[in-house]
Amino acid sequence: MTHYTITELAREFDVTPRAIRFYEDQGLLAPSREGASGLKRVFSGRDRTRLKLTLRGKRLGFTLNEIRALLDLYESPTDTLPQLQAFLDTVVRHREILERQRADLDATLEDLAQYEAQARVLLEKNAAAANR
Repeated sequence: MTHYTITELAREFDVTPRAIRFYEDQGLLAPSREGASGLKRVFSGRDRTRLKLTLRGKRLGFTLNEIRALLDLYESPTDTLPQLQAFLDTVVRHREILERQRADLDATLEDLAQYEAQARVLLEKNAAAANR
């Protein structure tokens, strides 16, 4: 069975050890402890997968509670209808949010392109007037 240190996971996923400890505190990760004092965290392949999915969920805008629920669904039997419905509801809600954000972003980019074009025209006019 493969094990990982907090440093290895932090390096692999480009996050700080502090972020990993935070996710542990939030119940998203459950490393075992080693050493005489029990302070050394040892992460399993399960923890690595949960961290990967947690970071993906954060990038998509999911809350930690939503991520936790999705992770629990990921590890539960997939034939439970209430769990599948909750998963579907969460995914649909976030897809709708992301689509609205994309539309807002597209509109903003279009506005910026127009402002940029107007500024370039004004600069060219000013440059031509200065050269006369």
